[in-house]
Amino acid sequence: MNAPATAGMLQALPAEHRQRLMHVAREVAFPQGTRLFEEGGHADRFWIIRTGTVALDMHVPGRRAAVIGTLRHNELIGWSWLFTPHTWHLGAEATSPVRAYEFDATAIRSMCQDDPALGASVAQWVGGVLAHRLHSARTRLLDLYAPYGSGSTL
Repeated sequence: MNAPATAGMLQALPAEHRQRLMHVAREVAFPQGTRLFEEGGHADRFWIIRTGTVALDMHVPGRRAAVIGTLRHNELIGWSWLFTPHTWHLGAEATSPVRAYEFDATAIRSMCQDDPALGASVAQWVGGVLAHRLHSARTRLLDLYAPYGSGSTL
């Protein structure tokens, strides 16, 4: 299945793989202001947002954490669980009440190891999410720091 990188898991994975993952999902809810994880902590789970918004933030010494992105409906919260050393690269906070599907990272990694086709699908999905987020971050940086009109072809 070739879905755009921005597609949620429900569109990005083949139906068989999606069903296997959803079989081990559990529904969770977070009130506004809840910290889902902290940068540098152990990445032992991930979520797919059903409703609400989550801000991704980055520690800035001597200042408040800098919000670098906002996630919404059908988006993946957390990718660090897939890659050794399984440490969060960012922090995350619910900026509104959130309902989500939660997945145990150890269980999903085990499923992916036991079924290479599932592992490849999950890796491609998460990789697509990462590529999209990197592109978005680069675009935001250009908007902030590039000289005005530097990309213009007028």
